[in-house]
Amino acid sequence: AVAGRLRALTALAPLHQPAALDALDAVRAALPGVDQIACFDTAFHSRLPAAAVTYALPARWRERYGIRRYGFHGLSHAHASRRAARLTGARRIVTCHLGSGASLAAVLDGVGVDTTMGFTPLEGLVMGTRSGSVDPGALLWLQTEAGVSAAELTDGLFRSAGLLGLAGTADLRAVEAGAAGGDPACVLALDVYLHRLRAQIAAMTAALGGLDALVFTGGVGEGSATVRAGAAAGLGYLGVAVDPARNTGPADGTVDREIGVPGAVVRTLVVTAREDLEIARGVRSVLAGGAG
Repeated sequence: AVAGRLRALTALAPLHQPAALDALDAVRAALPGVDQIACFDTAFHSRLPAAAVTYALPARWRERYGIRRYGFHGLSHAHASRRAARLTGARRIVTCHLGSGASLAAVLDGVGVDTTMGFTPLEGLVMGTRSGSVDPGALLWLQTEAGVSAAELTDGLFRSAGLLGLAGTADLRAVEAGAAGGDPACVLALDVYLHRLRAQIAAMTAALGGLDALVFTGGVGEGSATVRAGAAAGLGYLGVAVDPARNTGPADGTVDREIGVPGAVVRTLVVTAREDLEIARGVRSVLAGGAG
């Protein structure tokens, strides 16, 4: 029954839901007597305040169809924020999960208070092949005036937009290399990516009423010194300052590390994404009789 309900939601996350359901089916076939526990990327965001989850849409749509902001990447945000709090004692944390998919979370004392993804994983930041936030009026115009079908819109927004749409590649490493070489499309793509990232970090900070720690995680967040420096370069007014040597140099004996200028108002860290640890934590809680 649970699997059936999840399958019905595939349209909301077409890049991820089918693969997760295939894994569920494979495990059930191989180990039919073993309990299966689903750990949801939306769960961490379940305590977001009403102001953060509510769209200004007609009440009949919100109530009948459940249209609201759900958020994603919660497993990664939960681990990164918990790890940052342990390392620094920070209370007000913005976690930046940057990879092929990308989102931010504002976390206060371990509880999420805002995030950038919404009803689907399309909202928010520019991603590898996903658009991030787009004026819905532009999408309506594409349908009503340009004759673009719903199927074309879905494919374009999820699979052909983002960095791929801007630079012809979804690989940020290739975009950075192209930008360094002066390729105009890559320069624009990187500028758009960083512009949206800085703006949304500032928005998350506003939701927290200030910022104690900024955390980068995910493949891009961990691997791109250019993105980390570019994001921080526009956030000095918040107290963010990245040390160039610490940002580009190797971790000093640890996987998770600080890259901020010593004494900066905001602590800036790189934390390895470990959704697996968060999943294990949730599974242990469920097996022990907790809520997950």
